[in-house]
Amino acid sequence: MADPMRIRAQSQGGNALVRVLMSHEMETGQRKDSAGKIIPAWHITEVTAAHNGKPVLTAEWGPAVAKNPFLQFTVKGAKAGDKIAVTWKDNKGDTRTDEATVS
Repeated sequence: MADPMRIRAQSQGGNALVRVLMSHEMETGQRKDSAGKIIPAWHITEVTAAHNGKPVLTAEWGPAVAKNPFLQFTVKGAKAGDKIAVTWKDNKGDTRTDEATVS
């Protein structure tokens, strides 16, 4: 399983600024290893975010996203103490969900 995401959610005037750093290799399937063999594709395909259990963001990603991707977005109506959950799913079927509290 992948390392935990680093999520920071800060209240800003009735909204929350959410910053997420995901730990993932994000291989495109086009690179070769030192032996000349193609490294298989392995990348995040879907990212979702929820505010207190209600979906607020859905994104479809592909192999062009960099290793250890960073995502930043704003959630309207979020206040201190609310929960923000972020989930990713990759092309191998692995998933990861982490949660942060708006400060």
